[in-house]
Amino acid sequence: MIKIQNPKREEKKDSNPPKDGAFRFAKTPRVPATIPQERAPEFESKLLDLARVSHTRAGGRKIRFRALVVSGNRDGKVGIGIANGRDVAMAVEKATRLSKKYLTEVLITEDSISHEVCAKFGPAKVLLRPQRKGRGLVAGGTVRVICNLAGIKNISSKILGRTGNKLNNAQATIKALKMLKVQKF
Repeated sequence: MIKIQNPKREEKKDSNPPKDGAFRFAKTPRVPATIPQERAPEFESKLLDLARVSHTRAGGRKIRFRALVVSGNRDGKVGIGIANGRDVAMAVEKATRLSKKYLTEVLITEDSISHEVCAKFGPAKVLLRPQRKGRGLVAGGTVRVICNLAGIKNISSKILGRTGNKLNNAQATIKALKMLKVQKF
């Protein structure tokens, strides 16, 4: 086999010689970045619900995953994120990003809430009551996770709605926490 060299390539190499005897593509030494980075507040995330959802099209079924994630810093900030994805990892990642994007500020007084509050979201209805110090977190399922990540240590709750849907119960709990006001005595 005979190798044929392209004369045009050789001309291009010779037409732009390196200046001052230096290499044209010489790497410069890398200097480490000295930019001070602010420490972001640490948020904990918890996966509440993962569902396989599908819809039928002409070509067949399209299967996706829906994730419900709660994020909070245990210091008065909590948020929920709901997202769909082609696989579980993509859905959880998107939901986590959304939960940190849409945070709610919760008013906490003496490790509890300031007053009783009731909220309704769709068929879900949630009742939150303040408790004395040392009583603990008396809540079930979704409400317990959200209150725990918000930093509420003493609370009593009851899901009054006729649904066990975690997504609607989570939305109702967030709505109830948004309704809290500071009481002046």
